[in-house]
Amino acid sequence: MNKTVPVQKNDYIEVVFEDLTHDGAGVAKVDGYPLFVPNGLPGEKAKIKVIKVNKGYGFGRLMELLDQSPYRVEAPCSIYKECGGCQLQHLSYEGQIQAKEKHVQDVIARIGKLNNVKIHPVLGMAEPWRYRNKAQVPIGEQEGGLIGGFYQQRTHKIIDMTECLIQQEKNDEVVQAVKEICSKYGVRAYDEGRHKGDLRHIMTRYGLTTGEVMIVLVTRTSELPNKKKIVEEINAQIKGVKSIIQNINPKKTNVIMGDETKVLSGDEVIYDYIGDIKFAISARSFYQVNPEQTKVLYEKALEYAGLTGVETVIDAYCGIGTISLFLAQKAKKVHGVEIVPEAIADAKRNAELNRLTNVEFAVGGAETVIPRWYNEGVKADVLVVDPPRKGCDEKLLETILAMKPKKVVYVSCNPATLARDLRVLEDGGYKTVEVQPVDMFPQTMHVECVAKLELKL
Repeated sequence: MNKTVPVQKNDYIEVVFEDLTHDGAGVAKVDGYPLFVPNGLPGEKAKIKVIKVNKGYGFGRLMELLDQSPYRVEAPCSIYKECGGCQLQHLSYEGQIQAKEKHVQDVIARIGKLNNVKIHPVLGMAEPWRYRNKAQVPIGEQEGGLIGGFYQQRTHKIIDMTECLIQQEKNDEVVQAVKEICSKYGVRAYDEGRHKGDLRHIMTRYGLTTGEVMIVLVTRTSELPNKKKIVEEINAQIKGVKSIIQNINPKKTNVIMGDETKVLSGDEVIYDYIGDIKFAISARSFYQVNPEQTKVLYEKALEYAGLTGVETVIDAYCGIGTISLFLAQKAKKVHGVEIVPEAIADAKRNAELNRLTNVEFAVGGAETVIPRWYNEGVKADVLVVDPPRKGCDEKLLETILAMKPKKVVYVSCNPATLARDLRVLEDGGYKTVEVQPVDMFPQTMHVECVAKLELKL
């Protein structure tokens, strides 16, 4: 063992937690050496047992709370301690908002080296429960019947559940009914070890505004026992079902969806709204899971874009066109780009659905398509990016700096990569004016941000 590490495995020590990790564990330090302890909250004093020691950090188990945070609450979910879906139910919502704000401030300063940026208070939810419009539930078996829930933390053991407090109630109702119907008709759960069985996942989508329900049965093979009877019974039992889909995934993989999708009943899509924009949502569409907060996030992006009707806008990583269509309401022209062909097909359909003719979509990587547009003479007044967790591609950042749009609006699901990319854009001639965090996923450590950048003159 490296002698510079100040603790040993199985030590019992007293610590004070200073912070939270990105997955909600308490952070304590012993002579500068960080220990990560699940269930610890900032400001709390506790007795912990050291359970693992690495060179740069270690892990502990909370044994006894000696001094409790005023923000600690009893988690309302009965399976919270076993389930890996949420990390912060033991922290009051006020405490969660404070923790997320501090996290954004810390990474913008530490990674982005930006100390004078205006970071606004987090925009939270009035009701931070029951917000998710999509459930994806792995299916297993127990005593002859089907079970479905979430995986236990860091395992592939399924914790059966009848309700999830961050899901729309309708999704709970649908999952429970479909489990019972499939059990009744002899459907076997997929066994990932033996690569046998029928049903891998039940996925449901719920249109918050329209009340429409989509049910997706993800199966290992194209055959599903008693398929016709199952579909009839789902339609008879569950109100609002507009679409029953079978997705076939024959591969040995952790990826949920396979390549083949067929409609068993109803339509290929359901519809929902974010603000005034209507969206067609297919089984494989990427659609934000918290539409109420998505509206807050996109309205902030629209405000930061400051459109007057004469601007050309480029939306990198445009997905199914959610931000593009918001921007098209106020811009002269919007160009959207996305690497997933199905998402672009959805984006084009959504533009037609909303009769927006001033928006064009292209398939490809933003880092290759946008330089091509630039060479073809497309000059963006405003460029919007909403990249995946890994942040913007280096080549895309170089293109932004070459193209020099007056404004960049950066929508981010990862404050750390946002901070890194803001530093690159600052060094290339932009000023970060302000950052607005938005709480899209209450009860978890995730926080989204919108940043406004302007070209320095």
